Amino acid sequence: MATASKPKPLIELKQISKSFGASNLVLDGVDLEFYPGEAVAIIGPSGTGKSTILRIVSGLLEPDRGEVLINGKPLRGIAGEGGDIQVGMVFQQAALFDSLTVAENVGFSLLEHSHLPRKEVAEIVADKLRLVGMPNVSDRYPSELSGGMRKRVSFARAIVEEPDSKQKQKKILLYDEPTAGLDPVASTVIEDLIRSLRASQCDSYIIVSHQHSTIRRTADRIVMLHGGKVKWQGSVDEIDTTDNPYVRQFFSGSKDGPIQIVVEENS
Repeated sequence: MATASKPKPLIELKQISKSFGASNLVLDGVDLEFYPGEAVAIIGPSGTGKSTILRIVSGLLEPDRGEVLINGKPLRGIAGEGGDIQVGMVFQQAALFDSLTVAENVGFSLLEHSHLPRKEVAEIVADKLRLVGMPNVSDRYPSELSGGMRKRVSFARAIVEEPDSKQKQKKILLYDEPTAGLDPVASTVIEDLIRSLRASQCDSYIIVSHQHSTIRRTADRIVMLHGGKVKWQGSVDEIDTTDNPYVRQFFSGSKDGPIQIVVEENS
């Protein structure tokens, strides 16, 4: 019987290393592959490089060493050149412009970088705001919205695209702590939205989260980082059965284990 061939990775990280300052090595020779159709959660303690990976994949940050391939092409080769992959980023703090309305925030990239008439941009923006359950907030400013509402506006901004790009471009969404700081009900709304957008607006996504409910409800596969290295990969179903000490400690919240938090005492 013929064995099904493994799909081609959508994103490949090859020996990625990144330091901040002389002594803060955040990523240490990381190899990772992300496949079409996947929903992957990157987990681990604070400061272990999870958000750094998202910024490197999005092209916002360059690694010190290593290479990122998007659909088999070096990231620099397709960034900003109309490649067949579109990467959208949802930042932890929403990162909206305080001086712009919701509509101006969501349509910012089209207003700045496309030649579309403002009326058509407004129609695209209205459509995306409806998709995230925010149809009547176009004229509001970020300061007038709750934390959960700002998150949803940032989702709308991440999925905005020019009409003629829909057929030729695959879409990858990167979520950096999308439910951080939200109450349980607001978190559930955001988690459901992430799943629904996967079905209608993107091919794959990568999510960074500390929230156990978000990890379990939004991801199919999990990557565990610690000390700048990948310590474990597996499915969500394996969380409760794996013997990996890093995963066991992360989900139990125990102080005993390989993850040690150093607390500096005031002198």
